[in-house]
Amino acid sequence: MNEAVSPPGSLRRFFASDLWHSFMHSPMAIAAALIALICIFGATFANVLAPHHPFDLATLELADSRLPPAWLPEGRAAYLLGTDDQGRDILSALMYGSRISLLVGLASVAVSTIVGVTLGLLSGYLGGNTDAFIMRVCDVMLSFPAILVALLIDGVGRALFPEAHDALAYAVLIIAISLTGWVPYARTVRGGAMVERQKDYVQAARVIGVAPLRIMRRHVLPNLMGPVMVLATLQVATAILIEATLSFLGVGAPPTSPSLGTLIRVGNDFLFSGDWWITVFPGAMLVLIALSVNLLGDWLRDALNPGLR
Repeated sequence: MNEAVSPPGSLRRFFASDLWHSFMHSPMAIAAALIALICIFGATFANVLAPHHPFDLATLELADSRLPPAWLPEGRAAYLLGTDDQGRDILSALMYGSRISLLVGLASVAVSTIVGVTLGLLSGYLGGNTDAFIMRVCDVMLSFPAILVALLIDGVGRALFPEAHDALAYAVLIIAISLTGWVPYARTVRGGAMVERQKDYVQAARVIGVAPLRIMRRHVLPNLMGPVMVLATLQVATAILIEATLSFLGVGAPPTSPSLGTLIRVGNDFLFSGDWWITVFPGAMLVLIALSVNLLGDWLRDALNPGLR
């Protein structure tokens, strides 16, 4: 009995599952997972893997500014992807910048998932005035573009706390992205909860006196996690792109800890002067992260769809 619930047994069941079989027979999913893992690994261990610390002012040399990649005639081997206008190593800046983008993206999706799933369960299971109120709030939030709401919230937060610490600035940024990000979860979970509450196992739980919150948490929610997982995977890429857009506009990550969007904005000033690498490589990194996550989301959606098996 203990062996059945042990982690090795769980791993064996996972490797024998249809999900793992689908993954191993999808070259696109494998390639996307490898790219995503490389990006996450490089960002997580940037302080160990990066050849330079690009945001330590004591280590920067202005004499090394705007150097091209190492394979070009004026490039140096010490700066594989070249340097920017401050002499920062582009490769190292990509690792550190990816860390900020991934952190904000994952945190905002986590907040959106918790809020959206909770409100969606309450709306779909309880119905009535609760359902009407939550859905009207969703309609109001959907009437505003997500990037506009994020700009508004982030701008107000910076105006109220102009000298805020970086941690507070990141918190405001995460809240700004999550403010509209929870709506798709709420609508998806609401539809599933309305179907599940009519099924026999939920009716049986009601008859024996199980509390509504316990029914929602233990019986209804587990059957809705498939669509939530797919939506969360796809929303990670969206959140990263929104963060990059805000940072590009100058209201995202703090200047002391620039993300990929900030690096693109800095490089944009030198794009037409011939220093293309300052903006092209951060842009390519952003595309790789977003594309790999989207491809994983597409694969997961198909793998969890019984009609496509």
